[in-house]
Amino acid sequence: MKSATYAVGREKVREYANAVGETDARYLDPEAARAAGFDDVVAPPMFAAVYAAPAVFPAIMESGLDFDRMVHGAQEFTWHEPVVAGDEITTEASFEERSERAGLTFYVFKTTSTNQRGELVSEGRWTNIVR
Repeated sequence: MKSATYAVGREKVREYANAVGETDARYLDPEAARAAGFDDVVAPPMFAAVYAAPAVFPAIMESGLDFDRMVHGAQEFTWHEPVVAGDEITTEASFEERSERAGLTFYVFKTTSTNQRGELVSEGRWTNIVR
């Protein structure tokens, strides 16, 4: 199992929101986020890919899959507690399964991410396909 901690910064949340076209003020403006009951700007849900990556990428690289022939297959997330700027998110990543279909090999990895209070913020499944 691989583990990594990511410190969520306000500017990273804003940059991500802008990059993916999010316009919700809670993602961009600390005052709007506070008015909605949050301590700081809220990370868009798919920001989970950012804070989980430092744990899942080493797990993928160490799985033995042929990285040169790999394509991204899918990402699935289940979200729990909101993530806000100032949080420290610890993600644990593990290899879940390997299967073969139609001449392709599927590698599935699982991530579990918690904040500094031990609250579950997201769970992910990352599927990679080797041609």
